[in-house]
Amino acid sequence: MPEQTAAARTTPAIDNDAYLDPMKTATAAMRFLSQDARFKVTEATIRGNVYRVFENAPKSLVGLFEQGAAHSDRDFIIFGEEKTTFQGMWDDARRFANGLRERYGIGKGDRVGIAMRNYPEWCIAYFGVISLGAIVVPLNAWWKTEELAYAIQDADVKTLVVDARRLDFLKPIRAAVGLTLILAREEAEGADARFEDIVASGDPKTPDVDIDPDDDFCIVYTSGSTGNPKGVVLTHRGAVSAIMSYVFLSEVVQEARDGRPTFGENPGILLAVPLFHVTGSHAIFLLSWVVGRRIVMMYRWDANEACELIRKHELKNFVGVPAQSFEMIDAAGPEGLPSILDLGSGGAKRPPEHVRRLKERFPNVNPSSGYGLSETNAIGTVCSLSDYQRKPDAAGRPLPPLMDVKIVDGDGRDAAVGEVGEVCLRSAANFRGYHNLPEETARAITPDGWFRTGDLGKLDEEGFLYIVDRLKDLIIRGGENISCLEVEARAYEHPAVAEACAFAVPDDVMNERVGLVVYAKQGEAVDPKELRDFMAEDLAGFKLPERIWLSPQQLPRLGTAKIDKITIKKVALQQPPNWKA
Repeated sequence: MPEQTAAARTTPAIDNDAYLDPMKTATAAMRFLSQDARFKVTEATIRGNVYRVFENAPKSLVGLFEQGAAHSDRDFIIFGEEKTTFQGMWDDARRFANGLRERYGIGKGDRVGIAMRNYPEWCIAYFGVISLGAIVVPLNAWWKTEELAYAIQDADVKTLVVDARRLDFLKPIRAAVGLTLILAREEAEGADARFEDIVASGDPKTPDVDIDPDDDFCIVYTSGSTGNPKGVVLTHRGAVSAIMSYVFLSEVVQEARDGRPTFGENPGILLAVPLFHVTGSHAIFLLSWVVGRRIVMMYRWDANEACELIRKHELKNFVGVPAQSFEMIDAAGPEGLPSILDLGSGGAKRPPEHVRRLKERFPNVNPSSGYGLSETNAIGTVCSLSDYQRKPDAAGRPLPPLMDVKIVDGDGRDAAVGEVGEVCLRSAANFRGYHNLPEETARAITPDGWFRTGDLGKLDEEGFLYIVDRLKDLIIRGGENISCLEVEARAYEHPAVAEACAFAVPDDVMNERVGLVVYAKQGEAVDPKELRDFMAEDLAGFKLPERIWLSPQQLPRLGTAKIDKITIKKVALQQPPNWKA
């Protein structure tokens, strides 16, 4: 990848308001590290390796929950016309926790799932489960029965908080798996209990549970190259380290910019990404809780509605996948977005052309980007303000003060500056391992504690990370990870398909879309639209192919007899598909 594309070279001149003085930033960072007890860094041994940690960090996430509750009667979540204060949410979360314990005996180490779209109840349940020392399992709300069933059984979840749609998906398996289903907000038949009834029955006090910093708090599922999603096991210390790192950076930037609040006066952010992803749960929800930032919650994405909510509530921040902020360019209309200070991007790389057009359309807004993964509690690198405008291709510098980044070559040796290799991340925020997958864990985490991301990247002379490609066989569509093997496996279930090859199709809006090449069985014919409809019966909508090519001959193979995906993708993209969504 070239250091700078044509789009990057035409990026508008950096305005003074976005300028971040390196000396001021370094001075501010040193002051906080040496003088602010919250950010004092020491070392701790975690799973046999020594890491930098915050010495005075809360012992568990419950400590952060208590800190955020100090924002008291300020609005925290706004959903439609409903408003929930910080204290109100914390009270409801503790009631829900104690209600779960009293009614179902949920306690430390038990797994409780959340399978629902974005609702305030999602946040309350998340806090409540964690406060018990139990392990929360956020499930992808776009999954259907088979996908939900896999994760539920893999994580040994017996109790779930659901909405009506997920309740319908889970009814066919509830008896076989032995599920207790708690219905939140909506009306439907077949649940074991109502969410609000459990809240009403619980005591509004913090559960008395001894939680160790390295106890597990969450299993979040992420699509992997093996077909089935992998359960990423996260610990309390990992999440606390991540959130406090965000807070540290925000306060450093504020001081370096002469006291201008990083999140603006009366801070507010639009939650337009799913809470079951760490971008939603960590970078938006948990961070907002700690810094006292309002969250305006969307049930589903709509660019026009997003712009209306930003204007109505005078929101300062937006974080979403690149496609979302790009759609807002047109949706903002003549009114623009006068209150917005920052348009953040995560989940996928934002094309440099997006950066240029965003700054051109919203001259008072500073686009930013971050690189993180479920395995790192959402942290990794960050690129913002003037750094992002002059290096729109970059994923940013390591998030201080705990994160380390390096590039390794195929033999595991450290790569030179500018040399492409595998991106490796190391910090106390890293995950403990993949649930029930010891071999996958051993491949991903080195003996000295580095997480091998499977992404290809390089570091420049200033320490900025650039993501070049991926080693993993994944498609990232609008921030959603999609396993090629899973798409192919479903295509192979069609009675007329002999061979199938799924791959990423580059796209300016969604970053990537799902492409599929199929070869029909002898004497059979494949209708692309009918094939896609067939796949839709068991696959979530975002995983369905949007470009389908029909091959007149068997697919080419490598000497190992594996399908030659690189050649297939190259040939397919040189010709129009037989069907396009």
